[in-house]
Amino acid sequence: MHQSLRGYTTAVLADVARTALGDEIAEDLNAVAHLVSRTNALAVTLTDFGVPTAARRAVLQDLLESRVQPIALRIVLRAVETERVEEFPTVLHELYELARHTHDLPPEELRAEEPIVSRLAWREFMAGYADAVFEGISETSELEEIEDQLFRFARVVESSASLRSVLSDTTLPVPTREQILDDLLEGKVQVATLRLIRVTIQGRVRDLAASLDWLVEQAARARGWRVARVYTGLPIDDDEHRILAEALEHLTHRPVELQILAAPDILGGAVIQIGDLLVDASAQRRLDQMEEHLLSHEGATRGAQT
Repeated sequence: MHQSLRGYTTAVLADVARTALGDEIAEDLNAVAHLVSRTNALAVTLTDFGVPTAARRAVLQDLLESRVQPIALRIVLRAVETERVEEFPTVLHELYELARHTHDLPPEELRAEEPIVSRLAWREFMAGYADAVFEGISETSELEEIEDQLFRFARVVESSASLRSVLSDTTLPVPTREQILDDLLEGKVQVATLRLIRVTIQGRVRDLAASLDWLVEQAARARGWRVARVYTGLPIDDDEHRILAEALEHLTHRPVELQILAAPDILGGAVIQIGDLLVDASAQRRLDQMEEHLLSHEGATRGAQT
């Protein structure tokens, strides 16, 4: 099972774990897994590389919509999108096992059964988890608030070495670190915000502030925006803010939200980061380039005189 599907399913099942509905969802997933494996025509259709994803989703939607719980159908349709075609029947059985364990086991035992994964795999888990959380939010204003709360907490973590150290300390049990987060944030941020922050400390995270910033980007994408972090040595006024936003929207072909961060060491200008794209238009960068040019020119001149 892909880690993004595991994260998605974990988030979807969180509110129904150890309830009658959670048990029913697990049994629905089991029934779907058996139906696919025992119905040859259906299995052939769902594992055929030539059948588009949208068509396979439609087949399952029509077949299952009135027969299983909506949450179970949601998980199955997500599996169609994320998993390799030939592995789909096996993944259905794995989803049943995950749902069964989520329902039957207490949180400590369930956490102990989770596989240890790489940092990249954990980021994929977080991506799926975040997708599930954002799917449950219909109001754009709520997404904006969650994005803002994640961003502000990232800055708190970034500025506090002691908090960063405690929350990133894997020698401390996860429930202990979760309790620290609850004490700090419960009742002060959206429930969804706290859920997302809590998931960042459960896996292998090297840079907690960077992981929180990554979640900010996911929240922006969920409402159709891109986040541009603008590191500047000097404040920018409203006109500069507007002009920069328009230029970046033209570059990315999507609405862009600017997050202005103070960085006195770059002097003037700005350093702009949008995802993996980095644009260094700082005065410090220009000075470095000028110095490099002058030194190389000086070296060439000396070489010509010898």
